[in-house]
Amino acid sequence: MRILAIETSCDETAAAVVDTAKDRDRNVPPRFHVRSNVVSSQVKMHAPFGGVVPNLAKREHQRNL
Repeated sequence: MRILAIETSCDETAAAVVDTAKDRDRNVPPRFHVRSNVVSSQVKMHAPFGGVVPNLAKREHQRNL
């Protein structure tokens, strides 16, 4: 199975693609392989304001996704 994971926090946007394969034996846990993992940080963008600016963060999340 291939999984697309998307996460946003107040100042970061991240996406990952993970493959998983389950062994037929139920006693063996599934194996995971991270194919891609990308994080875009907005820290530098918000630094001049002394903290996160919600409207600016919203626009940046939309642009990143």
